Amino acid sequence: MKRASTLWQDIDKVSLVLFLVLIILGWLNIYAAVYNEDHKGLLNLSQRYGKQFIWILATILVAVFVVIIDNRFYFFFGYFIYGGFILILALVLVLGKEINGARSWFEFGALSLQPSEFAKVGTALAIARYLNNRSGELTRIKVLIPALAIILIPASLTALQPDFGSVAIYLSFFFVLFREGMSPYIFVTGSLMIILFLVALLVNNLYVAIALIVIAYVIIWFAVRNPKVCLTGMGIFLVITGLVFAADHYFLNKLAPTSVVLVSLILSGLSYSWYIYRQKAGAVLIVFAFLVGSVIFVSTVGYTFNHLLKPHHKERVSILLGLKSDPHGAGYNVNQSVISIGSGGFSGKGYLRGTQTKFKFVPAQSTDFIFCTVGEEWGFLGSIVVIGLYVALLLRLIFLAERQRSSFSRIYGYGVVSVFLTHFFINIGMALGLVPVIGIPLPFFSYGGSSLWGFTILLFIFLRLDASRTEYLV
Repeated sequence: MKRASTLWQDIDKVSLVLFLVLIILGWLNIYAAVYNEDHKGLLNLSQRYGKQFIWILATILVAVFVVIIDNRFYFFFGYFIYGGFILILALVLVLGKEINGARSWFEFGALSLQPSEFAKVGTALAIARYLNNRSGELTRIKVLIPALAIILIPASLTALQPDFGSVAIYLSFFFVLFREGMSPYIFVTGSLMIILFLVALLVNNLYVAIALIVIAYVIIWFAVRNPKVCLTGMGIFLVITGLVFAADHYFLNKLAPTSVVLVSLILSGLSYSWYIYRQKAGAVLIVFAFLVGSVIFVSTVGYTFNHLLKPHHKERVSILLGLKSDPHGAGYNVNQSVISIGSGGFSGKGYLRGTQTKFKFVPAQSTDFIFCTVGEEWGFLGSIVVIGLYVALLLRLIFLAERQRSSFSRIYGYGVVSVFLTHFFINIGMALGLVPVIGIPLPFFSYGGSSLWGFTILLFIFLRLDASRTEYLV
């Protein structure tokens, strides 16, 4: 183990400075967001900015504690830390306090802690520990499934609270799997599912299915470069579609138009597969499988949206997509946030001079919508500076991850990057009205001890590993 003096010398100073700058700027913006002329003192403990100062002091102690622990502790006890947090996530479903419709908190007197913020650390350690000697084997099912389970178990427990914002953060660990060799088909499939879900809410499912078929045929045409194969497939599909439509129209009269297309696709595939096998056009079968899966997924979007999502989640998605306008109801937060940011103009109204902020037009303006305070009081210039600080931190962490000798440290580093990037993108996207409001904080900026501690532990474990990158963990 390194001497303490040498250890602190090896801590990455750039990341440390960015961390401190973001925390200080966050504290100043919390002060502006909840500014009270009757309690102007920055250290007034009756106000959120005073409480945040205590959290910041505690955070510095937490960071020091994380750094002085032997780096091998995080490697050898990664699974135990993960297992402990899984148990805690299960317990919070039974013993936790319900706040804003989610049972996500443990309350200890005046202190409230959100376990899902800390469980991200355990998940990052566990996935790094598991992939330490397997990162190049993620194309194998028996290696991929446990990796997926490590991510999906805490995501599922968090979904039961329900806290879909944190679920999105756990799913960000898929970026780590992709970096470590997971098949791009899985990554592309997940991205397409998100796109198709949104498109299916905006466009009639039949038109979406037809568009998918056209795109699939174009891909097949360029993939096989064989007009006979493509035209034969198109002919089989058109004939079978006509037969299925006629059978339903004259005899069954039960199938929706999208179901007619889906049944026709499946029957066409069964009829066409033998021909494809003889032509040795395996790429066609891959495209066909994606096509059928996409049409099935599109067919289920309506049911999922109407029956599985909570009413307030449905409203937020509908408002985001322009399906519904509710500036005084579910869309109030976003509408006021956009007005607040836009009113800041190029250089802002000045610190503590934001009218939207001062008169409390934006709810949750010290937590989920803290960025609107930046936009209003610091304007476009200030917003670019804050965004630039986050981008600089992310790029620095990627650089640190790539220079690690240990696979464990590299994978954990990318886990940190994935979590920070997703928080950063979604939180600022919420404030700008670009993504649905799912209630996640802006790292080091938003008010709250659980998130501040969670982000700090996540970051400083990696800085500790980086400081000892020349040492072997095993």
